[in-house]
Amino acid sequence: MTAHKATRSPSHRRRSGTAHAAVRGPKSRLWGGLAALTVLSAAGLAAVGWTSPGGNDTHAAAQPVPTTPPPKPSRLPHRTKPSPSPSRSSSAPPAKKDIPMTGPGTFTTAPGGGAKAGTGTALRYRVDVEDGIDLSAAAVAKEVERILADRRGWTADGHSAFQRVSGGSTDFVVRIATPGTVDKICGEYGLDTEGRVNCSVDRNVMVNLKRWLLATPVYAKDVTAYRALIINHEVGHFLGHGHVGCPGRGRPAPAMMQQIKGMHGCVPNVWPYDERGRYITGPARP
Repeated sequence: MTAHKATRSPSHRRRSGTAHAAVRGPKSRLWGGLAALTVLSAAGLAAVGWTSPGGNDTHAAAQPVPTTPPPKPSRLPHRTKPSPSPSRSSSAPPAKKDIPMTGPGTFTTAPGGGAKAGTGTALRYRVDVEDGIDLSAAAVAKEVERILADRRGWTADGHSAFQRVSGGSTDFVVRIATPGTVDKICGEYGLDTEGRVNCSVDRNVMVNLKRWLLATPVYAKDVTAYRALIINHEVGHFLGHGHVGCPGRGRPAPAMMQQIKGMHGCVPNVWPYDERGRYITGPARP
């Protein structure tokens, strides 16, 4: 779902249609005589150890107590849980409580720039990440560049082109921000993003941090794909495209469809165009 209200300069408006514990058996006692050996043999047959396919012992076989006690197993070093990678859908998304709901409203711009993607005059864009959140601006910028340069993206229309910059004039800015900051900026243009969705207003493509990290239930196992849907959908608004609905049961969902509201019979798809360069669209929606 997106909230959309674009107010752009006419010169830039375009329309194209995520401990081990030692296990020991009971202490054996040394019995003398042949009768004791017989008892031990029977006990040994009864105490069978099982090992799970993953190698974790679920039952330990009874063993005679050695004359010298075995050394205690060393404690495993504490490992800090790694933070989720913003560019890998295979990384487990963080718990919702770990995602900040508000931020300072200031941003860090991704350094450097990228190559032009597409034909025609390139739209210059910047990638910003709100300060105080655990995302690398450079990593986010790399992912946005990859999405906008994909042959199934908006460059497939034959006239849209993009180039990432870190300074100078820009046509639009992609911003990853906390839900509170997204709500504030989108709200300045009369849009209610409800702390959970993205928006495209003026020259700001606002991406809700929760959506960037957690996606939606449909895309929960492929967060990277959902990120492509976010960028394609919101940049599509900047280019002048409006919302559309599902074109038919079993058909690919258009990128300009508000898929967060339901698939309505369509199958997941995050790209504006298919592999053959055909535009994926549906009936117009508000």
